[in-house]
Amino acid sequence: MKFIINRDDLLNGIRIVERATSQKAVQPVLYNILIETLDNNQIRLSATDLVLTVITKLDAQVQEQGKITLPAKKLNEIVSKLGNDLITVETEQDSPNVIITCRKSKFDIIGISASEFPMDIFNYEIDDTKCFDVELTPFLKGIRQAGFAAASYEVSNLLSGIVCDFNNGILEIASTDGNRLARVREKISSTITEQTQLIIPSRTLNELLKMSTFIDESSIKICKDKSTIIFKTEKILVISRLLEGQFPRYNQLIPSESPKKAVVNVSQLIAALERVSVMVNDKTSIVKMKFADNELTLSADTPDAGKSEDTIDIQYTDEELLIAFNYKFVLDALRIIESDEVIIGLNAPLSATVLRPNSEDDFICLIMPVQIR
Repeated sequence: MKFIINRDDLLNGIRIVERATSQKAVQPVLYNILIETLDNNQIRLSATDLVLTVITKLDAQVQEQGKITLPAKKLNEIVSKLGNDLITVETEQDSPNVIITCRKSKFDIIGISASEFPMDIFNYEIDDTKCFDVELTPFLKGIRQAGFAAASYEVSNLLSGIVCDFNNGILEIASTDGNRLARVREKISSTITEQTQLIIPSRTLNELLKMSTFIDESSIKICKDKSTIIFKTEKILVISRLLEGQFPRYNQLIPSESPKKAVVNVSQLIAALERVSVMVNDKTSIVKMKFADNELTLSADTPDAGKSEDTIDIQYTDEELLIAFNYKFVLDALRIIESDEVIIGLNAPLSATVLRPNSEDDFICLIMPVQIR
């Protein structure tokens, strides 16, 4: 195998697919990227951890056909340090070694034969009747705003998934870990004709979000085939399994009205939380919030370290309320709100609290408070 490629093109391709390499593989080849030459002066890079697969095609000057797998981390490290010039990649005859040269720089990397790579990831056929196009910008915005609340444990658990509901030109995305819930609704232009609900692993969508900087198209093709979901652009293919089961009826948990409301400047609240959190108990991450007389007082304490307190001006005229939260949950929600102000809907000290942007964005985050002892 031998090909010549632009350094930036190769580096971008590596950064796209390396997200799918395994972090704790039984098979060493799953730490690697499969590099293959194609017939039409292109190469294909592929990586998989057997749950998520990412494939991309790159333009290159192919001089000899072939394929090999190379360690993703080391390959990224080498290519990122080379100058912005043409790179030559070639395999040694009858050897898994690969020589990478760029000007006067030369690296000899030990790879693993492509025959050990799980080639069954390519045994799929995309049925266009099961595909639909979705406008990329609102889709990615929905993932970013509503995907953060998914549970981080057990990838097979439904709560580690993100629900994407396509219905009548409206995309609803939601996630919950049992302690908080995020939901966003976006208007989309799509070729889908019937209501479709997909429960997609949060890791899959988060990785798609990270690689979106390499996608030039305005829309993305989504294909569902049994328990598999495929995202397809001109040069990138993301293949993942779907989660199956009945996702919690999250819309029933969101209160239609809140008895008490506060309007708070988002940046001021983030700054106050970050200051007060210096003294939180690391085991509980609890910050207390007292709403009273157009002021919000935040406080935290750790028995063996000390206390902190901060007060900011807000709009609040209802009766005094003392409530406590895991401050990290509140910060996560505030940081993705695209509005200068947040409307906080309150009820009782142990009732769900609702955060909404003070704008036209149809976003909502519900957070369960913790008991104050």
